[in-house]
Amino acid sequence: MKEIITFNPIDSDNTVLPIQYNHMVQGMIYKLLDEELANFLHEEGFQNEKRIFKMFTFSRIKGSYTQDRDSGLIIFDGPIKLTISSHYDEFSNSIGNSFLRRQKVQLGNNYLEVKQLAVEKENVNSEEIKVRTLSPISTYSTLYRKDGKKFTYYFNPKEEEFSEIIENNLKNKYKAFYSEEPPEVGVEIKPLGATRLSVVSYKGFIIKGYTGKFAMKGAPDLLQLGVDTGLGSKNSQGFGCVKLI
Repeated sequence: MKEIITFNPIDSDNTVLPIQYNHMVQGMIYKLLDEELANFLHEEGFQNEKRIFKMFTFSRIKGSYTQDRDSGLIIFDGPIKLTISSHYDEFSNSIGNSFLRRQKVQLGNNYLEVKQLAVEKENVNSEEIKVRTLSPISTYSTLYRKDGKKFTYYFNPKEEEFSEIIENNLKNKYKAFYSEEPPEVGVEIKPLGATRLSVVSYKGFIIKGYTGKFAMKGAPDLLQLGVDTGLGSKNSQGFGCVKLI
């Protein structure tokens, strides 16, 4: 389920954030959740062996903006819009009710009025879908250099590993969420046209991902999980949020 929230700045005409604002949005989400649920997701989450999933993701902020790269700030002029997406009903109900109860929320140093809350349920009823990204899809692997040192390699959508990692991620999420084996049918994802590389700094760590439109094939239950919780890695940090087209 997706919740699309439109905010108005309260104290001025602008919302001023660091260009790398993902951690601020994530922090706002946790503060808005019921305390018990926030603690569960933050400390435990849904687990499959050593993998832990939060089962939510969020979009980039949409709105009219300018960037001041010298100061590292992005200045949004007027209303801004954020999409928060989850497969977990308790999460969706908690975050939605919290927005409805509050007259204002804090994002960074900004106080924002919740102008509008729209709820959208995207149902996957086919083994073939098309999606567009609302935030970059990140897929990566930890590799070793010849000297034995580790490094992180981020795959682009044209590499086979991009699709393989997304498939494995969805199957692991399915096991973690439902506590049962996932459908045997695999998942395949291919870019539709050009994709764009995004480089994001999250709390000092560089994360790379790709935006664009994609065609997907696979078991509808796995595709639904991807549409709701995000594709690839780092979903709860604001990566892999997609929308059906």
